[in-house]
Amino acid sequence: MKPHITTLILDFDGTLGDSRALIVKTLQETLAALHLPFKDEPDCAATIGLPLKEAFIHLASVDEEMGERCAKTYRRIFDRNNHPGSVPAFPHVVDTIRELHRRGKTLTIASSRGRDSLPLLIESLGITLYISLVLSANDVKNAKPHPEPVLLTLRQLDLKADETLVVGDSVYDIEMGKRAHVHTCGVTYGNGTRAQLEAAHPEFLIDDFAHLLQLL
Repeated sequence: MKPHITTLILDFDGTLGDSRALIVKTLQETLAALHLPFKDEPDCAATIGLPLKEAFIHLASVDEEMGERCAKTYRRIFDRNNHPGSVPAFPHVVDTIRELHRRGKTLTIASSRGRDSLPLLIESLGITLYISLVLSANDVKNAKPHPEPVLLTLRQLDLKADETLVVGDSVYDIEMGKRAHVHTCGVTYGNGTRAQLEAAHPEFLIDDFAHLLQLL
């Protein structure tokens, strides 16, 4: 039986926007700029979904002070690397967003990305009009996988948990949704592997963003 879903809380990187190449390049250039050991593409990609400081603590085994320094350097390099078209939408994302909006679904975004870049990236995909609320890492005290982004969304928009679906490409998204007691859906085309997502036990697992239309 299909759940009665009125609201979707969407991840951005790896779910809506294909930012993997841009993020990995920027992570590697940040490590080089700070004379930290090189990390390959899979190691870098595995940190996508974490707040920047935590990503570098995990990736480079640095302390919090260096993690913050890495995050500041990353933001500077990211602004240089993020030219128009660097983060395209995944296939069928834009059309599916439009159709979900036409069907009356409330669409929100909860991302570990900072507010310095998130709104412009959403705008670049042409979906700003359809999104009711955007929460960045700067808008919460506790980022994914903590449930705060979901709980804050529910509170701000007066939504029901049992009518809400978190959609994301990483285990952090799935854990966040589960801890907030909402429905969860993993997407396999992003940064997390199918095996990782299956191990997190989302209620749904889809290979194409457009499959949400069939689920709902």
